[in-house]
Amino acid sequence: MRDILKDVLPWYHQGTRFAVATVVRTWSSSPRPIGAAMAVAESSDVIGSVSGGCVEGAVYEVARQVLETGQPQMVTYGVSDDDAFSVGLTCGGTIQLFVQTVDASSFEHLQVLADAVASHQPVAIATVVAGAGDLGGCLVITADLTYGSLGREHLDQAVTDDARGMLANGRTGLLQLGSDGQRRVEELSVFVESYAPAPKMIVFGAIDFAAAMARIGKFLGYHVTVCDARPVFATRKRFPDVDEVVVAWPHKYLEQVEVDERTVLCVLTHDPKFDVPLLTLALRTKAGYIGAMGSRRTHQDRLQRLREIGMSEQELARLSSPIGLDLGARTPEETAVSIAAEIIARTWGGTGRPLTSMTAPIHGKALTSAPGR
Repeated sequence: MRDILKDVLPWYHQGTRFAVATVVRTWSSSPRPIGAAMAVAESSDVIGSVSGGCVEGAVYEVARQVLETGQPQMVTYGVSDDDAFSVGLTCGGTIQLFVQTVDASSFEHLQVLADAVASHQPVAIATVVAGAGDLGGCLVITADLTYGSLGREHLDQAVTDDARGMLANGRTGLLQLGSDGQRRVEELSVFVESYAPAPKMIVFGAIDFAAAMARIGKFLGYHVTVCDARPVFATRKRFPDVDEVVVAWPHKYLEQVEVDERTVLCVLTHDPKFDVPLLTLALRTKAGYIGAMGSRRTHQDRLQRLREIGMSEQELARLSSPIGLDLGARTPEETAVSIAAEIIARTWGGTGRPLTSMTAPIHGKALTSAPGR
């Protein structure tokens, strides 16, 4: 519900009842990821999307039923249905959605969730979506507190433990547990949606390519920082779209930043006095992607300098350089697209090959969350 949270809050505070349909499970080429949501108000207003248009009409009708009866529903749409081409996913995927009513009585802690998201604090919602439990029961979980209940104390404890682990990794998905929280028992399904802070993208080098990279980084949902040691270039006027502009030597700044597996580091300086000390540090962090701009000659020179100061081949293998995929890019904007494409491929295990040259499912991997969610 993260994408629609700001839009449904006015309904919530005005006392308008609404139903929320959330994608809790997907198979094959699902058009939207797990956690995608659509809200339908009593006034018939609609916010959000669960399939990019494939089944929204059918989900709207289910949401209206849920609003009328007050009873949650689990629904599944896909090409295996007899009426696949009327309400199914003609792209070949299958999605399962949980549809429930939301108002001040059914979800009294929605504002807690909204406040945590607004302040960039990690928070998760756990909801019983199937089985022998309090269907629709919700638990809001932060790093050190919980709000609400799933109906049983031991179940709350078990889900809280698992949800905090999922939250630490930014994962969203289903838990199968016993009705009292027992492991290896599948009496009920609990959907845990993680609202982790946006992943970091740090762009080093305040050049025209950095401005294009920053724009596409924001578009992809990253918290974007541009860092350069030259104050004449690292200005808010030149980078109005980013979250932070930092004037500092790149490696000195990186020493102060918390870097995790979701962090993206784009080194666009292609100057040895900046690159070598920065990459020496960067390649020993947990960053999920580290790319450096430069020609093949620049790359070979950079590798030699890094080897001379003791970097191992295993460490150097983490470096994507020259940065980006081969798209034939020329302009800063085209180059930013090629870098973003490589980041996406690295994040989700894509090949970077044209889909027309492949026969595997377009969304072949069973993913539990999107980057930065």
